[in-house]
Amino acid sequence: MSGFVDLHSHYIPGVDDGVRSHADGVALCQGLAALGYAQVVATPHIRTAMFDNRRGDLEARFARFADQSAGETGMPELGLGAEHFCDDVFIGLFERGEALPYPGGKALLIELPSDSIPLALEQQVFKMNVRGVRPVLAHPERYSPLFRRTHALDRLLNMGVLPLLDIMSLTGKYGRWPRRASERMLEEGVYYAACSDCHKPEDVPSVGAGIERLRELVGQEEAQALLGEHPRAILRGEAEP
Repeated sequence: MSGFVDLHSHYIPGVDDGVRSHADGVALCQGLAALGYAQVVATPHIRTAMFDNRRGDLEARFARFADQSAGETGMPELGLGAEHFCDDVFIGLFERGEALPYPGGKALLIELPSDSIPLALEQQVFKMNVRGVRPVLAHPERYSPLFRRTHALDRLLNMGVLPLLDIMSLTGKYGRWPRRASERMLEEGVYYAACSDCHKPEDVPSVGAGIERLRELVGQEEAQALLGEHPRAILRGEAEP
């Protein structure tokens, strides 16, 4: 399998909890390319009081990384988005056009608190849908309210939210409960796409193991759709859950 599109990674150095150096960013991207990723989108955190990144600075840092990496071999196509923590600050950024969607502007990655589903989330999703931006939900299997059952997501799924599997959850990297939840959600058909969520080059072997586990659980055809066809559809604005 090849031609994958990674919609969630942290290879821009020094902006969040991802890589710290340019060399590590290049190594991470090269490692993903070796696994079959043709395109890798950086999604640095935008999270109040933790990673106070803003669009203009992230765009400048991405451009610098891409320029400095231009001569490297074995690199995938690079892109930029952001992982937006769902809070009041995010909604303000979105309404002012200061959020950072995926390339093409058709979708945007959101992250929830680890232990709760925000009460205002449906309203936030509605506002995104009105503006033609599809919400993509990062790693739902890692939120404790969803460890045992997925029903808390049902209304959001009906509103068009696209859940994104963190492939390393299938390896147990985040513990037993996220692994079990990811396997259950795969069986339920919850996920629209899968990603790496790589933060450092050392994550790449776990991503490879996750891809193999995904193939075991859903078969090669469905794994290819989750890793390649569906992420491309998200970027084109053509996702159909």
